[in-house]
Amino acid sequence: MAAALAGDELVRSMSSKRMSFRSSSSKRSWASSSLRDAWTGQTDVFRKSGREDDEEELMWAALERLPTYDRLRKGMLKQALDNGRVGYQEVDVTNLGVQDKKHLIESILKVVEEDNEKLLRRVRARTDRVGIDIPKIEVRFEHLSIEGDAYIGARALPTLLNSSLNSIEAVLGLIKLLPSKKRVVKILRDVSGIVKPSRMTLLLGPPGSGKTTLLQALAGNMDKDLRISGRVSYCGHELSEFVPQRTCAYISQHDLHQGEMTVRETLDFSGRCLGVGTRYDLLTELSRREKEVGIKPDPEIDAFMKATAMAGQETSLVTDYVLKVCW
Repeated sequence: MAAALAGDELVRSMSSKRMSFRSSSSKRSWASSSLRDAWTGQTDVFRKSGREDDEEELMWAALERLPTYDRLRKGMLKQALDNGRVGYQEVDVTNLGVQDKKHLIESILKVVEEDNEKLLRRVRARTDRVGIDIPKIEVRFEHLSIEGDAYIGARALPTLLNSSLNSIEAVLGLIKLLPSKKRVVKILRDVSGIVKPSRMTLLLGPPGSGKTTLLQALAGNMDKDLRISGRVSYCGHELSEFVPQRTCAYISQHDLHQGEMTVRETLDFSGRCLGVGTRYDLLTELSRREKEVGIKPDPEIDAFMKATAMAGQETSLVTDYVLKVCW
């Protein structure tokens, strides 16, 4: 009996050892397969990343071999390919579709409150890397005085009687039969100052102190009935030497717009009227210097700067940028 019990215990002991051996071997095989899968997955990720980098380098090398005129009109946008991967695709920045513009703006401005400053810093860093100075404007006004003729007192009120008298006096004044009853009103007296570049200037003053008149004088948008003396210059050039409306603008709080045009159409129309300014020349010099020193720019920043520097487009990427930032 004792021998039978001892035999049973021996069988149970051997079976338990066999089960523990099987479980430990299965654990080892599972661990080895997990490590193999993890290593294979990481290898595939690295292989895909390296392949994407190689494709990007080849596309950029082909882009660099183009003539300057063609190179400034080609860019690289990150897009989803047919096989599900995300890669770069060459696009014509002068013929971007609505979805391409939206995709480009969304890629560089995911969160407007944070990414707009980053975008401006990235653009500035690109120009600083090759030693290009962004054109700046310094406005100086020296001994500026502005005066005009106006009625004073009750005669200055906009009534029907005053309007009739003003018309009659204007006609009689032209034929020298009646002297004008207008008085000389000094709006600004010997005002001097400097509006420095890369700064925001706040102009404060009580109502009727001449703030609007000063801003209109600096923008070259003065009323022809007013008399102005003194000097206004932009980087040392007086207003008679260039067209100030292409450099600055005075925007009134009562500005008028075409009611039949949408905000996008208004911005596109303004962009076509003003043009691209010095952006195209700046981009040409920037591309030339980067090619000389072998610098590869950020594809998104490169496409953004090229798209905003192209003239003659019905719709500009600048419009999408302004709408994204302001709305």
